[in-house]
Amino acid sequence: MTFGSDESEQLNVMSEIDSEPEYAPGQVRWYAVQVASGCEKRVKLNLDQRVQTLDVADRILKVEIPQTQAIKLRKDGSRQHSQEKVFPGYVLIQMKLNWNNEFNQWDVDDEAWQVVKNTPHVINFVGAEQKRHSGRGRGHVKPLPLSPSEVDRIFRQTQQQEAVVKVEMASGDHILVLSGPFKDFEGDVIEVSPERNKLKALLSIFGRDTPVELEFNQVEKQG
Repeated sequence: MTFGSDESEQLNVMSEIDSEPEYAPGQVRWYAVQVASGCEKRVKLNLDQRVQTLDVADRILKVEIPQTQAIKLRKDGSRQHSQEKVFPGYVLIQMKLNWNNEFNQWDVDDEAWQVVKNTPHVINFVGAEQKRHSGRGRGHVKPLPLSPSEVDRIFRQTQQQEAVVKVEMASGDHILVLSGPFKDFEGDVIEVSPERNKLKALLSIFGRDTPVELEFNQVEKQG
């Protein structure tokens, strides 16, 4: 994941993804927030509620968990449809910024920053660590926005039409063939092609190791 800090970049890409009110260039940006493992949905739910309760909906505009469609092939050959997180352990937040006269740039509003930071299971914004001027301690993290090209790539990935097939098999795994002309044969996987829903395995046919192409749902992983 790459992050951009050039405040002069415009978030024109978001108008292609969803219709938005008119904002000044650079006034609306997306940020990545690290959260506790497995707590992405809980954070989104809590933050959506806090945004309304604490009246910051004009500054925290959207909370998203980018996900793609996936199909997991079980050992029995059945398929389980699911959604897979693009960045496990992170949520994305679209925020409206305030103009900072001191630094001559758009910055995250302090109140909105606190609302996000104090949400249960939120660890921190992704950004640059700001050192303390004196004393001990690590200071704080200055949130850095995602670049428009990064935002575009992430959301285009979530809108892809074909589900990604996930199979718990890899080269070297021992398999049993469940159906087809080679039913009950055993062999070792030599190549996996998720995009084609197929694999190649070496089967002992007439006493010789022979490469055979099989569908994922024709085989079962052994051991």
